[in-house]
Amino acid sequence: MKPLSIINRYIFREFLSPFIISLFFLTFVFLMMRIPEITNKVVNFNADMSSILLLMAYMLPRFMEFTIPMSVMIAILLTFMRMSGENELLALKGAGVSLYSLLPPVLIFSLAGVVLTSMVTVAGVPWGRLSLKKKTLELARSNMDMALQERQFNSELENVMIYISQVDMKTKKITDVFIEDRRTKGVVSISIAPLGELIRTEDAIYTIRLLDGVINQVNEDEGSVNHIRFGNYDINIDLNDTGRGEVQIAKRLSEESLTDLIRMVKTGGTDDKLLRSALMQLHEKFSIPFACLSLGLLAFPLGVQSNSLQKSSGFGLGVFFFLLYYFFLAAGWSAGETGNFPPGLAMWLPDIIMGCAGIFLLVRNAKEKPVLMPVFLRNFITVLRTRIQRRT
Repeated sequence: MKPLSIINRYIFREFLSPFIISLFFLTFVFLMMRIPEITNKVVNFNADMSSILLLMAYMLPRFMEFTIPMSVMIAILLTFMRMSGENELLALKGAGVSLYSLLPPVLIFSLAGVVLTSMVTVAGVPWGRLSLKKKTLELARSNMDMALQERQFNSELENVMIYISQVDMKTKKITDVFIEDRRTKGVVSISIAPLGELIRTEDAIYTIRLLDGVINQVNEDEGSVNHIRFGNYDINIDLNDTGRGEVQIAKRLSEESLTDLIRMVKTGGTDDKLLRSALMQLHEKFSIPFACLSLGLLAFPLGVQSNSLQKSSGFGLGVFFFLLYYFFLAAGWSAGETGNFPPGLAMWLPDIIMGCAGIFLLVRNAKEKPVLMPVFLRNFITVLRTRIQRRT
């Protein structure tokens, strides 16, 4: 029993290095995908470096929610591919060690990934999403340019909603402008103009000058409507007024804490669609962490039987199966939102599929029976191997 414990500790230590490397690499790749958005804030909105670093930090939990399960699978896959390629598994089999005896380090490592990912999904993701929204709102209120995003309904300013088709950050010219102003109690003013410009008159006071447009003014108390055409019309916005006090924003379901989601599900409500979405968010907080376990069980037999592949192709194989898992998860979301599929089953079905596939492959490998891979998977591995051989 002692030699087997030494082997299990050895395998567990072998998981750590590829896991850490994969986690840093994949998280970095995900972060680089948001660089254009971050660069836009630096160049056009004069955001300082501390704000940029905070924005990046708030994005990390959302990325790590997926990169941790990916890294767990890749670490297990690469470790057993290396052991298989260097005939270590063959030597263990010759010594009478079965594949089932090598399962404990896989389960322990996968469960550690489950715990780590659960911490991220339960606490990190809601905090990151909400903090990112608050920080973006603070930047928008400190700089009017930040609030003017093209082809979006910008509601960062209190009681003022702005839609602009195009913004020229150099000349401050704007086109196709729609502004809904509710700052006057009981009166809603909707201003529409094909052209306009942004003028900074004083510190934190901006003027949106509209050209050749119309105003539809609705008096809610009197029930009257006024239609006004204008050549020039100035709308003044004092950012000091709109930015006072703590930022109060409405939370989305993905930004709700675990206790709030549980309370929402228990109390129910008349909105069935909202209740289904809350249930799906609640189940997702635990189904994604348990992907570490199901994908780990799948990576174990795949690594054992993929002794002809190199490490780089093993990394691609791990990414492929996680993308397949994510495809099932997205399909589950679509089916659950329509109401034709139970929310819980929709979120847990990808884990069940991947876990059952892993157990099936493990049993086949343990019995030394061949596993017939699907044609598309066999072709995928063949293409990977061919490209790697060409490069080397």
